[in-house]
Amino acid sequence: MGDGVLTVLVVDDSALMRRRIAELLGEAGFRVETAATGDEALARLPVLDPDVVTLDVTMPGMDGLACLARIMVEHPKPVVMVSALTGAGAEETLEALRLGAVEAVQKPAAGSIGRIGEELVETVRAAASSRPRRVRGLRERLRLARARIAGEDFVTPEMLQPAVPVTPPDGEGEGVVLVGVSTGGPSTLEDILPLLPAGFPWPVVVAQHMPVAFTATLARRLDELCALNVVEVQRSTVLEPGMVCIARGGADVELARRGGRLQAVSVPAAADRPWHPNTDRLVASAMRLLPPERLVGVLLTGMGNDGAAAMAELHARGGRTIAESEESAVVFGMPQDLIRRGGASVVLPSDRVAGQLTRWLLPATRRAGIA
Repeated sequence: MGDGVLTVLVVDDSALMRRRIAELLGEAGFRVETAATGDEALARLPVLDPDVVTLDVTMPGMDGLACLARIMVEHPKPVVMVSALTGAGAEETLEALRLGAVEAVQKPAAGSIGRIGEELVETVRAAASSRPRRVRGLRERLRLARARIAGEDFVTPEMLQPAVPVTPPDGEGEGVVLVGVSTGGPSTLEDILPLLPAGFPWPVVVAQHMPVAFTATLARRLDELCALNVVEVQRSTVLEPGMVCIARGGADVELARRGGRLQAVSVPAAADRPWHPNTDRLVASAMRLLPPERLVGVLLTGMGNDGAAAMAELHARGGRTIAESEESAVVFGMPQDLIRRGGASVVLPSDRVAGQLTRWLLPATRRAGIA
């Protein structure tokens, strides 16, 4: 409205919840408007032109998913889904994130809201500066990305210069790809992981900031899409080529060597770190076990700076790193901080990350058979 105050449209069928969320956001300095139904929200959206929409996942009539799909087609805006964040609602919430919602946060309950309220305010503030995605069908996204891989147009020749001359030419031998991702992560991971070939030589470990209720569902969904085997790290998982390990939500993940075998281990969340599963902690543990040339760090969309410090150190030691570019990042915070630190070997949009990893880790003779 020209005065610099951010406007949020709160959509929820519960009058109590509309009031509670409106009070939280209003106290934080936002201008708040409300709608009780999906139809009302769609009617008010072009008139209000809010900076952010918060949207209840479960509503009678037009539910949150149907309303979100219409918003992203008709009037794309950053949308934050508000959910009970239970296992029962995990499928619906993850589908919302795939459809283009920026993030899902927990509904503030009665009584003291504490950290839940703070997280809602922080997420809405970050969403206001995010880039809403007009999401094409997944099949079309994969088709276009595979076409780029076949054409080998991932990066410019200048970007392919190695970070240091000791970088090995391929992925033969023990090594791990370490991925950090937060806000906007589920749909971004769908831009990358399904494009890694079955013969991909290194395991991939993903720290996706996410509550515990969602990571098992996320792993199952990605497993259906990927040639690689995708699993959630519940306790410890032996790392093998051709697999992707999704860190368990609400905890952290570290690499360990037990019985001579490299494993991803779920460990209690570190109280001194604000984001979980924590990327900095994952990368630091990997650097204690493997030489830097046997590690590749990938830092993707997300608010904050988790992963930037550790991946910058990995890069300085001679490891390879990829930062997602601003053009595809839903929230540019995490990869931007890595770039600012001079810690990115290359900067790429999300749909070119798999191609770059394939180039780095698969010898040319093996790439020819999967392009």
